[in-house]
Amino acid sequence: MSERSCPMSASAGSECPMGSKGGRTGPRGCNFSSFTQQGDIRAAFDIPSGVDPDQYLRQRERKAINEMLYSNVPHMEEIKEIQTTQGVKSLDLLNANEQDLLAVALGAPARQVLLRAEEVGPRTGWRDGYLSMNYGFCPPDADEAAGVLAKSPGRVWSDLCERMPGCVARGRVRESVAALPIIEGTADAIPDKALWAALVALGMLCSIYRYEEKHNGREGINVTSAERRVDEEMSDDLGDEVKGIPRSIGLPFYQISKRMGRSIPHLTFFDQSSYNLKVRDPTSTHPYVGRFDNTDLRWPMFGDSSEIAFLKGCADTSASFQHGVDAIASCQEHVMSRNRDGLLRELIRLKEILERMPNAFHSISLNPNSGDNYVSPAEWVRWAKFSAPLSKRCPATSGLQFPPYLLMDAFLGRAKYQSFLGAEGVHLRAWLPSNWRAFIAAVEYHYRIPDFVAQSGDQQLIGALDGIVEAYTGERGFMGTHRYKVFGLLEVAGKTGRSETNGDSGSSDANSRPWEETHRAFSEAMKERLEPYRGNLRVEPHQMRGTFSECRYKSRVLNRSFVDMDPERSIAMVTLDIQETGITFQPGDRLAIMPLNSWMECAKVAAALGLDTMLDQPVSLDSQWTRFAEHLGSVSKKSTPRLRVKDILRRGHLAPVTKDLVMKLHTVLRASSNTLLQILATTEWPVRGSFGDLLQAAVTDTSSHIWDQAFDLSGNLSWLSELVPIEVPRTYSISNYPDELLPSTVDLTVSRSDFNVCPTLSDPLSAPRHGVSSGFLNPPMSSQDESTAGDEELLVGVSRPLAFQLPIDDAAPCAFFAGGSGIAPFRSFWQARAGNSVGRNILFLGVQSREKFCYENELRDYVNDGSMEVYTAFSRDSRGLVYDKHSRDLMEKEITPRYIDSLIIEQGAMVCDLVMSKKQGGLGGYLYVCGSLSVFDSVMSGIRKAIYNHRTSSMESTDVILNNAFAERRFMLDVFMTPKPLPCNIPTIPLSQLAMHTGHRPDSHIFIAVHGSVYDVTDFCSMHPGGINIIKSNAGVDCTKSFDLLAHTNNPEVSSLLNKYFIGHLTPKPDYHHCEEVSMLYDLWSEYLRTSVETLVAQAFEVHEFMESSNLWFQGNLFNMGGVRRFYHHQSRLLQNGFSALFGAKLQELYLKLSFALANSAASSNPSRLPDVLGIIARAKGSLDAMTTSNEVSQIGRFTSDSEAARFHERGILNYARKSIQLDMELLEGIREEACSGMDAFDTILALESPSDTQRITALSTFLLQLMERMAMRLEGFYSKLAETSVYHPEIEQNPARTRWNLLKRRIRDGSFFVLTQDVTINTHAHHMSHKGQEAVEFDHIISQIQQSINQAPTPTPRASNLTDQHVARGQATGGTGVSAYESHENGNAMKRISTFMSTNMRAIRRLSKLPSSGVSLEQLISAYGPRSTQPHLNSLPTPPSNRSSSRPPSSSRDANNVNLRGRSPTVDASMPPFRHRSRTASSARSHSNLIPTPSYTPPPVSAAATLPSMFSNLNLRQKPAVPLSRSNTNSSDDRMRSMARVGSSVGGRSPTPSSSAESMHSRERSMTGSLRALMLQQQEARVLPTF
Repeated sequence: MSERSCPMSASAGSECPMGSKGGRTGPRGCNFSSFTQQGDIRAAFDIPSGVDPDQYLRQRERKAINEMLYSNVPHMEEIKEIQTTQGVKSLDLLNANEQDLLAVALGAPARQVLLRAEEVGPRTGWRDGYLSMNYGFCPPDADEAAGVLAKSPGRVWSDLCERMPGCVARGRVRESVAALPIIEGTADAIPDKALWAALVALGMLCSIYRYEEKHNGREGINVTSAERRVDEEMSDDLGDEVKGIPRSIGLPFYQISKRMGRSIPHLTFFDQSSYNLKVRDPTSTHPYVGRFDNTDLRWPMFGDSSEIAFLKGCADTSASFQHGVDAIASCQEHVMSRNRDGLLRELIRLKEILERMPNAFHSISLNPNSGDNYVSPAEWVRWAKFSAPLSKRCPATSGLQFPPYLLMDAFLGRAKYQSFLGAEGVHLRAWLPSNWRAFIAAVEYHYRIPDFVAQSGDQQLIGALDGIVEAYTGERGFMGTHRYKVFGLLEVAGKTGRSETNGDSGSSDANSRPWEETHRAFSEAMKERLEPYRGNLRVEPHQMRGTFSECRYKSRVLNRSFVDMDPERSIAMVTLDIQETGITFQPGDRLAIMPLNSWMECAKVAAALGLDTMLDQPVSLDSQWTRFAEHLGSVSKKSTPRLRVKDILRRGHLAPVTKDLVMKLHTVLRASSNTLLQILATTEWPVRGSFGDLLQAAVTDTSSHIWDQAFDLSGNLSWLSELVPIEVPRTYSISNYPDELLPSTVDLTVSRSDFNVCPTLSDPLSAPRHGVSSGFLNPPMSSQDESTAGDEELLVGVSRPLAFQLPIDDAAPCAFFAGGSGIAPFRSFWQARAGNSVGRNILFLGVQSREKFCYENELRDYVNDGSMEVYTAFSRDSRGLVYDKHSRDLMEKEITPRYIDSLIIEQGAMVCDLVMSKKQGGLGGYLYVCGSLSVFDSVMSGIRKAIYNHRTSSMESTDVILNNAFAERRFMLDVFMTPKPLPCNIPTIPLSQLAMHTGHRPDSHIFIAVHGSVYDVTDFCSMHPGGINIIKSNAGVDCTKSFDLLAHTNNPEVSSLLNKYFIGHLTPKPDYHHCEEVSMLYDLWSEYLRTSVETLVAQAFEVHEFMESSNLWFQGNLFNMGGVRRFYHHQSRLLQNGFSALFGAKLQELYLKLSFALANSAASSNPSRLPDVLGIIARAKGSLDAMTTSNEVSQIGRFTSDSEAARFHERGILNYARKSIQLDMELLEGIREEACSGMDAFDTILALESPSDTQRITALSTFLLQLMERMAMRLEGFYSKLAETSVYHPEIEQNPARTRWNLLKRRIRDGSFFVLTQDVTINTHAHHMSHKGQEAVEFDHIISQIQQSINQAPTPTPRASNLTDQHVARGQATGGTGVSAYESHENGNAMKRISTFMSTNMRAIRRLSKLPSSGVSLEQLISAYGPRSTQPHLNSLPTPPSNRSSSRPPSSSRDANNVNLRGRSPTVDASMPPFRHRSRTASSARSHSNLIPTPSYTPPPVSAAATLPSMFSNLNLRQKPAVPLSRSNTNSSDDRMRSMARVGSSVGGRSPTPSSSAESMHSRERSMTGSLRALMLQQQEARVLPTF
């Protein structure tokens, strides 16, 4: 290579920057090319003797790397032997090592690899992998390979890929593949330029064939014989990857993979997405070509919108890094030439690329209203099964296969890969295309950018590199956003059927559910990436969000300027110095600031504690302050400083006063201060005031002796750091957008917040106070802080809100709605767009008066230029301004004072066009709202009225238009407020009431609980940036853990919005006076209630699609087998495992412990006999009804691969699906209803006086066991009702006669028709035995059942210790209709707890049962103590009477008096026909039979308050004060105690009281009782929120 062709020489004036001196000259002659190859050049490159080395190397350059390094790939037999002898992990060594790759690719720097790839790639079909300067890792021409393939014999593969969605919908995948001719993948048939398209097409065909083989309608409930296979030649001799795959696709896939350097054929994530795209407009390059809206999926396999959206979104993520390859190569070049200015420019360029990448994640939405971007969790589950590895030795399909991840790890110098995802990245990197591996190796091993930046000591370079670290791997950066996106998607999918993640990274443990475990795996990988820059992190990344860890730069206040004509300067523009920080920012970004307390507040605290003369004394720190001190040292690039008293006071949280702070002080003062007692009696938290005010008041009414002991001044003052927590940063929208590369200043628009101190801490002369941060940044002009604050250093950091950014399209119109200081971010918006975009910029501004109109002069200039349109509303001033579009000016006009909603209504037609999407005929504008909650409410009210007035006829249609705008991320919010104190004297909301508000029924509400508070988020769901489904998946439960993992707890914006929807506090767990057994039962039952709610919500996700989506069932006008398969998988998963989450190990655990508690408490008196809950469930699952149901579902499974038969039953299948789903939901709602009744019992038990805890446990356990028996009976009724439904309904089909004739032909063909020629005898005795009554059993029988379940439970497979073994497990997973990840986690952990409980309490269990101590086998136990048919029915257990309505609608409920209660004396209605026996023939023939099914039993509703008192005939009722409900939208609740007296006579009876229709399930509410004293003592800890 000559110096003229060298990129380095060209950049240095045609001279080699390293000179021509020896020492670093490599065998190629270039200083930077392969200089690491030392010694004999012939030996280094295996140059044959007699051949000129230069000529040989020049010819070598023109060959593909794969052609040179993978020409002698071992045969499959050799690979199998390596796998057998050395393990699967050794197969990574089949790929060339990176040093060899680097040498062949011309060595370092990365630019050399890039140039060689651009030279060789086009001629070799890019078989080494796409790599170019302008397109990065994306194909320069996305259509080239597919076009060449279409002109070759391989066209048959691409044609079939195009037809595949139709083949899947018709159930004819295998027949279509079998019809293909065998076209070999050799060079004479498939040219090099078609290789990538051939690889993708064949890989997809092999995967869909394998998917169809595994999911052929016989993988779930199947009662038929094996299906007839198509006679075709297979590829079994070519390896495990294509075993069982027709040779027509297996052979060419094997051959093409070898040519592409893949020693083991496999399909990667980027094959399915990035290399499976068609680009709509290749010339649309801004900001990158492969955008979601500029691409189409070339070959979808299923053809549904979710598959297309997911794969396009993943490709968008990789394509967004298009220019990152060139930026990194340029950074390395500048390091080599030591060009700091050039390196700074490229680092900033790379940072901007990384900051843009998270937007690609938003192209994948969980919001059903998001149109083409919506990804259904259930359909994503199906894609996960489709993308499973072809064999157990294949690399798993993983997002880490996308090269930006691995390249950025190499760029930033990641040193540790010990986490699961780290090891997976190393493994997958070995299987990347050769060009990619060589480029990554050149970046990682040579001319490291982080090393050069650290050695330079240049603060701007250090700051820019730190910005890249945050943009890529920070909590608000690319990896953090990816982690949160995956969490939401996996949570919903894990509850709806997905059983694992690719690579098994979602394997759950006892403490974490699958999606939480994946989240933890991401956290570990993030900490490994951050370690070179942040050290060994002691906390999880999400715990750093909203804390001092985000403030990594030093700054100071330069000046404060007026922005309006207000003489008090209530709003000011605060300018901060960031000259040497290297900070860059974009419009919409925010600046996080660690505020400093005023010296006056510090003085109050110091004076009260006696620290006024010790301000410079060092303080012994606790763990949190120690972390802060280390952080200060890291920011200053110095050793960890010693924090002094004044540092603690200046940087600690002193205001407002939180409950935690008051409780700490109350404890150390030994409850001796009356002031603190008065504060603890407050009805709102936090308290308006400061810590200094509190101490000043407390020091006067506390004994000096106690005070001196509490605050010892003679020691190391460690109590100070324990008492005063660290302050949290405040975020402010950045109000400027500079033109310079590195801005030297940043502008903030700060509104000073004022408040009055609470009466307890105030005095008559106290003046209004100011917010901690706003008072520091914008103090009153007469304040002392005005002149002193600018001299102090502040910790600052930049954060990027992903849901508040300008659109990529500069032509898109933007509307800004601001109130007061909410104009702050829009100043940076209009500065960035003015003169640089053609889209309209419209500002709607609402302020109090003309004096408070911020930036008026600047806005007038933009209006005069035609860059802005400004519409104003003054609420307290009639001197209005009107925008004149002709003169382009703001005209003075007298206008009646008005709010911003009136202004929006006035401009309603224009606002409607902006809100409505282009598909709806609108402009598809982007709307931004910034301001307080009142401004937000006013804006939304105005927009709704405008749409109603101009576009719709109802408010429901208006909400649809708005919801679509939110779902398309065109409506963005930046809502702030001073968090209002939350009242704590309102009635609490019990768990049972929370559980009833899941929002799965139309017009119902969605409640969530977070940190002890309950919120009605029904109205917020459509606005949630993460999508509706994420909130719904947590409906009805306490989602505090998810809230914390998603870093919402420390997010002030989230806290502000939540306060808007606050409805009350969650009822805390009662204090059972040290009765651990009741406490344990409470925890168990509450967990079961949570499981029932989450199972119901998960079911509702799929129910909505089954009932509402026409695309699911029909493809055009043809019936879609994809919908039939979805329903089959769904229903088979539920029935095959018997609703395992509710009737599996978790219920067994509850049953065991309740039975043990009851048997133990009753051991001193008469032995207890217990309801046979497990027996009822077992009989229900094995009943004739269950078998009939299985037959019907099995028939639907056969339809998935036989569309010829399905076309005669289209309406029957739809009718069966509708009825089945309704029954599913009724059962799950009924189980939730019973669980809620049990939860109420724990509250009721406290209201009853009991002489002993034993009686309390006896009554509670008896009642809960009866509820469990009712749950089991509901399962019986479910099977009975479901057995009455059938697919075979010829009368509703389009051609009834043809449907009947098709059934007859099928019966004759399979031989079942000729059964009619045989004599049939109905065994009435056997039938009677199958319906024997539910008998009470003894405790030892229950133990035998549980022990049998433990022995029959599948042995838990421990998580593999290495990555390869985990991939093996992933590849072997069949995943047809197995339990979901959620069910597997719940049942697995429950079984572990059962085993532990049995082992721990074995002595007591033997005492209470007939189990011998040893020497007897399980079979002997079951034989001796199994179920006895002669046991009499136990009538001594009281039966819960009825005061709760059924969970079924009135139309479907049955009269309990007309039901045969098994084992009881039935009340026979003379009008009822006698019961007849069910035939065992196929379900499709039932309509011709005279057989009538046995009616099912649905237990009547029950109330704990009505039943438990009857169990205490000798006990008195404790009086409780009645507390009314506070929610206006809450229905009047049942009084828990109203039926206690009238139920006393019904103990032991089974006569249910009919419930009134007013008590239906959908209007069920519970009273929120409790005393104010208990509430004060048990109120959960209030969290500190950024307040001012």
